[in-house]
Amino acid sequence: MSDPVDPSEEVLRAQLAELRQEHADLDAAIQAVAVSPLPDMMLIGRLKRKKLALKDEIARIEDMLTPDIPA
Repeated sequence: MSDPVDPSEEVLRAQLAELRQEHADLDAAIQAVAVSPLPDMMLIGRLKRKKLALKDEIARIEDMLTPDIPA
C-alpha cells in the first residue's frame, strides 16, 4: 500500500508552483520595463527586490520539502 501524500506537502508544492510562476512573471515585467525608451529605474529596483524575496521564499519551501539525509 502506497503512502498518501502529506496534505501539507501538497499545499507546499502548490504554493511553490505559484511562487515560481510569480517569479517568472516578475522577470518578464523587469525585462519589459528595462527595454522601454526611458526605463523607470526605481520601478525596476522594486521589482527586483520583490523577485529576490520570492526567490528566498521558494528556497525556504524547497528546503521544507527536501528530506534531511544524514551524512
